[in-house]
Amino acid sequence: MRSRSPKHAVEVTKLLRLRYRDFDHFNLADPLDELIFIICSTRTTERGYRDTYDALRRRFPTNDILSAASVERIADAIARGGLSQKKAMQIRGILDEVRARFGGLTLGELRSWSDAECEDFLLGLPGVGKKVARCVMLYALGRPVFPVDENCWRVSVRLGWIRRTRRNRSGSPRDEDRLQAKLPPQLRYSLHVNMISLGREFCTPNNPNCCACPLNSLCPKIGVNRMGRRRSLPASIADAVSE
Repeated sequence: MRSRSPKHAVEVTKLLRLRYRDFDHFNLADPLDELIFIICSTRTTERGYRDTYDALRRRFPTNDILSAASVERIADAIARGGLSQKKAMQIRGILDEVRARFGGLTLGELRSWSDAECEDFLLGLPGVGKKVARCVMLYALGRPVFPVDENCWRVSVRLGWIRRTRRNRSGSPRDEDRLQAKLPPQLRYSLHVNMISLGREFCTPNNPNCCACPLNSLCPKIGVNRMGRRRSLPASIADAVSE
């Protein structure tokens, strides 16, 4: 059963969409290409992972060519993005497993699978966790899931939509399933892409720009005004966003 939605989920979605227009962060329509793109994006900036993926594709234009390359050559191509050896091993492992399962380098068959089947399969691939699996499902397969990256989690915690201290069964501080269950499926894509943008522009890990944030009238957390004084939002607003 889906959890009770945060009261201001619709308002937050509208405000973020007005500012960011559901910008897709350059994600890809083909599920296998998107999976490789997401692997390249681990622990690097947006500009960094775009450059890394572009460098990979200049060296290996197709997945057939990429699958024939050694881990060392793949690592050399993506070196600028960091963790190149680890990512290269994951990419080669993914391509090998996809070919073994489907007889070719395609994840097109996933389009006819259920959400649960897609997620289970993707989680079985090298280096694929729940966030990566759900990014592929959201961006490339059009599934109403909610990938939880660090920006989505931070914004959700500050809005009071999820408790920071709650841990999932694996011990992670991000209870991704519980947060996803709180959000109406029709809002998940927009919230995901726009929370990423918000987390990069205003709701940063340190020194968030609360005064200029488009959500400052809805956020129950203590902000900082332009004069540098700490302030609390009115209790009526703070109480309106439920956990």
